[in-house]
Amino acid sequence: MKQIFAITDVETTGGTIKQTKITEIAIVLHDGKREIERFSSLINPECPIPIFIQRLTGINDKMVADAPKFYEIAKEIVELYQDTIFVAHNVGFDYKVIRQEFAALGYDFKMHHLCTVRAARKIFPGHASYSLGNICTDMGIEIEARHRALGDAEATALLFQKMFEQDKNQLDTLIKKEVLPSMVHPGLSLNKLDGLPNSTGVYLLKNDHGKTIYIGKSNNIKQRVLQHLKNNSSRRAIQLREAIADVEFILTGSELAALLLESELVKEHQPIYNRQLRKSKFHFGLYAYTDQNGYIRLFSDSISNQNVPPYTTFETKAEANKYLSQQNDFYGLCQKLNGLYPTQNACFAYHTKQCKGACVGKEDASHYNERVNELLKRLSFNCKNAYIIDKGRNPKEVSVFLIENGCFVGFGYMPIFTQRKHPETWREFISVQKENKDARRIVQSYVRNNKSIQLREF
Repeated sequence: MKQIFAITDVETTGGTIKQTKITEIAIVLHDGKREIERFSSLINPECPIPIFIQRLTGINDKMVADAPKFYEIAKEIVELYQDTIFVAHNVGFDYKVIRQEFAALGYDFKMHHLCTVRAARKIFPGHASYSLGNICTDMGIEIEARHRALGDAEATALLFQKMFEQDKNQLDTLIKKEVLPSMVHPGLSLNKLDGLPNSTGVYLLKNDHGKTIYIGKSNNIKQRVLQHLKNNSSRRAIQLREAIADVEFILTGSELAALLLESELVKEHQPIYNRQLRKSKFHFGLYAYTDQNGYIRLFSDSISNQNVPPYTTFETKAEANKYLSQQNDFYGLCQKLNGLYPTQNACFAYHTKQCKGACVGKEDASHYNERVNELLKRLSFNCKNAYIIDKGRNPKEVSVFLIENGCFVGFGYMPIFTQRKHPETWREFISVQKENKDARRIVQSYVRNNKSIQLREF
């Protein structure tokens, strides 16, 4: 079955998308090779059309006085759009305006859609301008009635056809997928999805019995939840998508707070789709020992193989070795001593003068160990009292995390001006959490990977 595209243009009364009203609509149904059907109509916006808009479009109050109101042709429009892809030049405008009109009627209008501006930039690169008038002039497409819905829709359809024929994927990769009612649980409100924040926090996906089935964290909650609802990558992903009947979220502002809260809530709720986070996701650690020549050697290993706590932890062996290699370069350590360059002789870094010769006894162990201990001190919370300061949920606050005697105590939020006060006054903002290995490792990992983090010792 061929995909049908509904190439659309609207003229409006101007102003913001929430305030504007449609004065004319045109829809050209197209299969990529030829036009199949067309529809166009003036629409009575039920409000005056500003003079400058009348001059731009040629549509005045008298012309639309006897035209149908949007609700009178809404059913016909929905039927035209059925099983099609919504297409427009600068689709964000036309699509949102039509959605707004339908929303006023209590109908949640959603379609997969495609922008011919974005498509033209990719398929026909190098043009000075991609406005409809300019790109059509460059492509030899005549617009018979500029700034009228049907004239612009006809021109967009001709541009679309040229791109469809040029693109080997027939524009499929440029279609933006929406979460449609047919794709989700009937109990899930699409209006609720629209209201999800584009902010950092934790989200809880629930089934139709109100049971939490998945918990996640994201720097963009809305985007991440929509990804779940579009995910067809595996049988398990589809099962999760079809089971989601409700979504709750907790804003954290701080990614570190989101990571900690996610870990805590997963342990509390034991969601069936959170396999990895039910147990610790940190399986590898960085360890150290002193060899017979007095040099401190670093190595990564599975936590299950060691009886001592690691200096820091990683999800995978590869991540651990990558980090160790980076620190080797930063501190000028020896690849051979740290197991990154197996050899009986000097390590490769010695030949490039990055290693000072600990591998062949040319650097004294005490000098070498100073640099190793500098790294280990930065990684260790042992006997350390400190606050970590991160983003808050709004510009007037910061998040604050307490490390005391090397243990993670908890976190909270405090007014931004409180940073000027002595840290002993910050404790009242801390919500104490149970000490657990995962929380400690999450904090360590976050501090390790965020060089700009504010760490205030006391």
